[in-house]
Amino acid sequence: QVVMHHIASDGWSVGIFLQELSQLYAAFQRDEVDPLPPLDVQYADYATWQRQWLEAGQLQAQTSFWQRNLAGAPTVLDLPSDRPRPMQQDFAGASIPVQLDRSLSESLKALSQRHGTTLYMTLLASWAALLGRLSRQDEVVVGASVAGRNRAEIEGLIGFFVNTIAMRVDLSDAPGVAELLLRTKAQ
Repeated sequence: QVVMHHIASDGWSVGIFLQELSQLYAAFQRDEVDPLPPLDVQYADYATWQRQWLEAGQLQAQTSFWQRNLAGAPTVLDLPSDRPRPMQQDFAGASIPVQLDRSLSESLKALSQRHGTTLYMTLLASWAALLGRLSRQDEVVVGASVAGRNRAEIEGLIGFFVNTIAMRVDLSDAPGVAELLLRTKAQ
């Protein structure tokens, strides 16, 4: 059993880890030396690049962008519930697994292609529409994970590169599917 804290790795890292473990296991089984090439960069190099990027003015630019982008956005998703919201948030929750059948998955992929969106954008738009309908809100903000591996040098590194961004979806004027996909894509 392998346990890796999410602060030290992301989903991409698991694939790298398993591939390297397999290569090492095969080599050691044959009494060979470590077959893995030395890394050209380390996670510390990535952290240094990030710090330099932020210190070069990007911190202020990013802060200004998000302040403009989220100005006036709803701060609470007012979903109906069977009990009042507690005065102090306790973060208790649950999950419900959802699996889409092959036919629906293929239909969603075809819809995405027709509208020039990715399947992810289509699913995000449908999730936003559901949240908007349940909350009776004309706008929702959904947290979306992005890979964050924006340099070729870090593709082979184990580490946590994921970033979460706020996707603001405008549901005003009851957009149809095409319009909602266009609005979501613009984010």
